[in-house]
Amino acid sequence: MAESAEQARLTKLESLGDATQLAGRIHGLIKYSPLFENFNLAEIEELSHFMLVFRTELGVEIIHEGEAGDFMVLLIEGKIEVFKQDRRNAPRLIAMIAPEQSFGEMSMIDGEPRFASCVAAESCLIAVLSRENLARIILERPTLGAKILMELVLMLSQRLRQTSSRLMTYMDKELE
Repeated sequence: MAESAEQARLTKLESLGDATQLAGRIHGLIKYSPLFENFNLAEIEELSHFMLVFRTELGVEIIHEGEAGDFMVLLIEGKIEVFKQDRRNAPRLIAMIAPEQSFGEMSMIDGEPRFASCVAAESCLIAVLSRENLARIILERPTLGAKILMELVLMLSQRLRQTSSRLMTYMDKELE
């Protein structure tokens, strides 16, 4: 099976192995994480066996807009800038991601091209969960898999509501 451009990008990062050595630290972040806030330490330790940890330097692109996606990322330390191409193909900064936040969930779930590019705004420590490992969790640890899927659905639903609200605010301003 051919390696995707996205997988090749990950292999260029400094690999620190699986996330088990960071399970306690991840658990300390989760009270701030919309995705993992309802997970206890035992569940995070179990999940961490399926995640890989990488260190990236300033300016490294982790996700590239338009590429097929097959993983999501939990930012453990550092900052990530999110860029979206405008109509003139110029990158526009649309968001900053702080530690404890996750990104890349949509493409991991649906396999569609990435919506935006994510670039390290400083040295970062990230934990990556691939679609393949999510499928393994669902098969090998169905209770944990169901909980992850439910939390993903809830988080993506909340993001859609926030985006819809912002769109309505924008549309209301257009009518004025």
